[in-house]
Amino acid sequence: MRSKGKFLAFWVLSACAVVAVTGQTPLATPTSNVRSEVRDVYKRALAGQNVETRKLDSKLMGREMPYRVIVPSGYDALQLREPDGYPVIYLLHGLTGSYSNWTDRTKLAEYAAAHKFIIVTPEGENGWYTDSPTKLNDKYESYIIKELIPQIEKDFRAIPDRRGRIIAGLSMGGFGAVKFGLKYPEMFSLVGSFSGAVGASSYRTLEDLPPSLQKILVGTFGEPGGDTHKANDLFKIVSDAWPQKIKAMPFIYMSCGTEDFLIQNNRDFLALLNQKRIPHEYREMPGSHNWPFWDDQVREFLAVATRRQKN
Repeated sequence: MRSKGKFLAFWVLSACAVVAVTGQTPLATPTSNVRSEVRDVYKRALAGQNVETRKLDSKLMGREMPYRVIVPSGYDALQLREPDGYPVIYLLHGLTGSYSNWTDRTKLAEYAAAHKFIIVTPEGENGWYTDSPTKLNDKYESYIIKELIPQIEKDFRAIPDRRGRIIAGLSMGGFGAVKFGLKYPEMFSLVGSFSGAVGASSYRTLEDLPPSLQKILVGTFGEPGGDTHKANDLFKIVSDAWPQKIKAMPFIYMSCGTEDFLIQNNRDFLALLNQKRIPHEYREMPGSHNWPFWDDQVREFLAVATRRQKN
């Protein structure tokens, strides 16, 4: 069992990182070479009509929600070769980020050209991909599950079942991806977490949270012990899982950099996965909570997803 000290250390580090880490938001002064390179990749993808920005008029959210879609190279020409459709990867962004991060900050469009996936990058704002107990139109979880995924499967030649749905994300998005996989195992076959904030809803008392994070997290997950708090505590979900439920869970891919402030949180979650014998792959390598790490990991995850589709 994790000690209160580990909870407190995690949240103190998180409080510092919300301000200090620039990895989840556009850098204030990116180098011109990196900026130009990413922009050129994105322009080439747009020119090939592989990347599209769309909006969904969400009834649950009470507003339009933007998202981007990357379709495989030769999507139209390959129609006869892929009669059953394509698997879809939903990529979730991090705290203070946006739906455009994955295409603007990584070479995702370029990497995707080597694979046969439809890739969707939803907008999650700062909602932790959770239905807020305090804000009527902040239903980020229900929006993705009940509106966005059905819309994608209506508009694109997507495989409309578990084997064709994959979800992954970075930091806050890693938390969201793992949560979706654990709560909706019948919907997803593979989950990916890169530098995941998997302990976001694991606080036991408000004393575990620095004042700077109390408003953010309590506004999202509610008071400790409340229904929303318990339903989104990944450690509790896994700890309480019985063998039949574990058997139904999707395969989990996790990675974290050894210099990342969330490394111990990820190691704690890994220990629980091992204890419960949940199928997973864990990678730990030099790296921090930043875009170079996530750029590398999204490339790796596409390869992992392709291999698992072939199995």
